[in-house]
Amino acid sequence: MTERETKWKERIPEETREHYKKARQEIRAAIKEFLPEGFVEHQRKARREMLLAWRSMLDHALKKMDEKA
Repeated sequence: MTERETKWKERIPEETREHYKKARQEIRAAIKEFLPEGFVEHQRKARREMLLAWRSMLDHALKKMDEKA
């Protein structure tokens, strides 16, 4: 458990955290209902492609740094 999580648990009562967690889940479910079919899957695929693009850019930058060393 991180220091941040420990402080959160010390300051916020368990019941409050549970209500927050359930509210967050309900909000996500409500938002999902407004989205067109297939949106969430497309979003996940797009996020993955973006991460792969960043990986490619970082790999290229590391390669250039190694070439100069």
